[in-house]
Amino acid sequence: MTRNTFRENGIVSVLKRRLRALAHDTHGVSAVEFALILPIMVTMYFGAVEFSSALTVDRRVSSVASAAADLAAQAEEVTSNSVQDIFTAATSIMLPYSADSISIVLTSVVADANNDTTVDWSCAQNGSAKSQGSAYTLPAGLTQPFSSVIVAEVAYSYTPPISQYLTGGLNMTETFYLRPRRSLAVTMQGGGC
Repeated sequence: MTRNTFRENGIVSVLKRRLRALAHDTHGVSAVEFALILPIMVTMYFGAVEFSSALTVDRRVSSVASAAADLAAQAEEVTSNSVQDIFTAATSIMLPYSADSISIVLTSVVADANNDTTVDWSCAQNGSAKSQGSAYTLPAGLTQPFSSVIVAEVAYSYTPPISQYLTGGLNMTETFYLRPRRSLAVTMQGGGC
């Protein structure tokens, strides 16, 4: 056997022994497994935080619509000032989330003798009010001839703090219908909003 062959065989056998030893060595396996699973765990954690925050905001948007319709439906008549108070009270439900991007449209829809529904009055905060006298389609069964319904439409653009760069904003909407409690229709005094 030549000297080169002995040297090559020696190097190969040493390399094989070290590879076998490395294959049976379990030191550091936990650290490697942790390094592989950490990004998945962090993503799941932040995803759960984002989802629960978005769910909370969605529930608050529903509460804003409910509160606005409820406050308006309790009155026999409203003024532009009392509607602004309703908007202020309803938007305070959004705290601690910002209410800057919330849009509330409060509308009184009345039915005539044929149960055809039109807008009696409409007021909006950060949105577009409905035109007085315009047709308004309601879900079936909400009105009878000569009755009315208060409609609160709320839209909110929620920007998640963590994933704002990935998904942008989420648009949440809610519509709430209530019949007036103290009269057949809630009237608007003073010319409207």
